[in-house]
Amino acid sequence: MTMMIQKAILHILDFNTNICILSQQDLDFSSDVVYEYVDKRIERLLKDAGQQTGVFYATSSFQNVLQKLQMEEITFDDAAAAIAKKTYDILSHCDETESTDLLVVDFNDDDDVRTLAVLMLENKTAYTHQVLDEEGHVYNKLIKHYAILPGTGQKIEAYALIRFDDFSIRFVDKKRKCNGEDMYILPDRLLQCTSCISGRDAVKMVNKIAAQVAEDHGGSSVEALSKAKNYLADHAETSDSLSPKELGAVVFSDNKDMQNQFEQEIQEAQLPDQVPVQQDFARRTGKTHKIKTD
Repeated sequence: MTMMIQKAILHILDFNTNICILSQQDLDFSSDVVYEYVDKRIERLLKDAGQQTGVFYATSSFQNVLQKLQMEEITFDDAAAAIAKKTYDILSHCDETESTDLLVVDFNDDDDVRTLAVLMLENKTAYTHQVLDEEGHVYNKLIKHYAILPGTGQKIEAYALIRFDDFSIRFVDKKRKCNGEDMYILPDRLLQCTSCISGRDAVKMVNKIAAQVAEDHGGSSVEALSKAKNYLADHAETSDSLSPKELGAVVFSDNKDMQNQFEQEIQEAQLPDQVPVQQDFARRTGKTHKIKTD
């Protein structure tokens, strides 16, 4: 199956004028420009190995909105408007507010599972030209645009993907200061969910710990990293998750002391027993070996 976009709508959270501008009409996908932007955006998100995962708290109002949407008690437009209003209210309490376009997309992923995407597209300032004609006199002018969206090749710093079959959450967020407190607004305020380390960050941490354990015991960090990467590549063929403990047992199979230190280190790092890792990312990581020399 290939991804299929069903609906999308764009709301504007304008903190220059302090107005939440809710669109009363879905995006028109008969426009090639609209379809290309949304399609490439979602495709890029689905391949992002930097996503954290989460589970809704029982008291999550966001999950309640999704359940009503799933049961057709409210429309997609109603749900998207509620999400936009909530997001605007949350951002308005941040110490530094940035005008943001909120793109909400209802689509079926590559496994034909209905998924809701919420993308926070922060507005950027950019310069462009403008061609003017005054009384037959053509001249070019340099102007500033204050509401430029991220290009299709640029990363988005905050978004969430929620599957309707099990309400599992994948998200990326950046730390913001709200009422003097540092927080991630997506898991803490909007989604109201738990958060688990991303597969990409977990792999980095596991590799770092493996190399350090090898060095502490007079072994080769290069060899330890090579074994870790080979394990990732082989494991990716059969699983989309990583067990840090199992990786350590394989990498240090011939040294119990090193196994024990590795387990202790991953416990201190508070790595979970299982970490979701995208298979394509694990394969790529397993095939890439970087060696630093003096």
